[in-house]
Amino acid sequence: MSNKIAVIGGGSWGTALAVLLHNNGHEVCLRDISQAKVDEINQKNINSYLPNIELPEGLKATTNLEEAVAGANIVLVVVPSHVVRTVAQELKGLLDEDTIIVSASKGIEEETHLRMSEVLKEELDSKLHDNILVLSGPTHAEEVVLNLPTTIVVAGSNKQSAELIQELFMTDFFRVYTNSDLIGVELGAAVKNIIAIAAGVSDGLDYGDNALAALVTRGIAEIKRLGAELGADPVTFSGLAGLGDLIVTCASQHSRNRRLGFKIGSGLTLDEALAEMKMVAEGVRTAKAVFAFAKELEIEMPLTSEVYRVLFEDKEPKQAVTDLMLRGAKHELGEMVEGSYW
Repeated sequence: MSNKIAVIGGGSWGTALAVLLHNNGHEVCLRDISQAKVDEINQKNINSYLPNIELPEGLKATTNLEEAVAGANIVLVVVPSHVVRTVAQELKGLLDEDTIIVSASKGIEEETHLRMSEVLKEELDSKLHDNILVLSGPTHAEEVVLNLPTTIVVAGSNKQSAELIQELFMTDFFRVYTNSDLIGVELGAAVKNIIAIAAGVSDGLDYGDNALAALVTRGIAEIKRLGAELGADPVTFSGLAGLGDLIVTCASQHSRNRRLGFKIGSGLTLDEALAEMKMVAEGVRTAKAVFAFAKELEIEMPLTSEVYRVLFEDKEPKQAVTDLMLRGAKHELGEMVEGSYW
């Protein structure tokens, strides 16, 4: 059955999802605030965020939010995390109570420390809350638009809505799993960007594969520690939205956060590195939010803390790594807490 779908956000990931849904036979309208971007899509069938990719002719774009969501039974929110609240406010009054909202934005709101689904729930009518889902996993837009094999997770409390989205996206190259652990899926999606910056810094310092493996392994330990405090299912962090997304973001040439970290590890300041980036590296804002959140919750997150200090306190990357290595000796699994090691 064909659905009418609005995709809010014309970046590389929003465009890749819009193309996939269009090719699956759905009516898709892509909304972006940039008139130049909309004209590029409508008139030239291209998006400069995805070079050398020809977009399907039937894919339409607009700057008008009301036009994009008119009649849509599914709305995807695919904007930078710091814009999600503004978009949610603009969506008020435009959605039917049975509309399914899918967040594909990864991050933690800096001021409130809320996950993206929580931000949406604060702004949207309570009748829509059960229909808010999250789409996350090890997925780079540059590969999805080339139909390379990809797996992803849709998470939410509404099993029927999650299974509808699963069916909506499924193809012979794009496999979708469902998961009821909204907290774990969102935390994995957000915090892995911080660890990816650390991985990029390590590679910029030419510290090798051993260091990268350590960062991934200890990174997932930090994500689990935060997740345990906030009520996530620890099993989620061994899955696609946890370890899977962490691996691809720490190692891929397409990873914006790894690329930013590499520039810093190679000697650039944060401002210099950001000036060279064409797209948003979510890990920068997320590092600030999670560092403050971890302090508030009294959770030990040493990798996150050192990334924060390198980004915002001008700490030398080499010194940050040294300080991590010289921390007090510990058991790998930490302390026993309620029957589990953390």
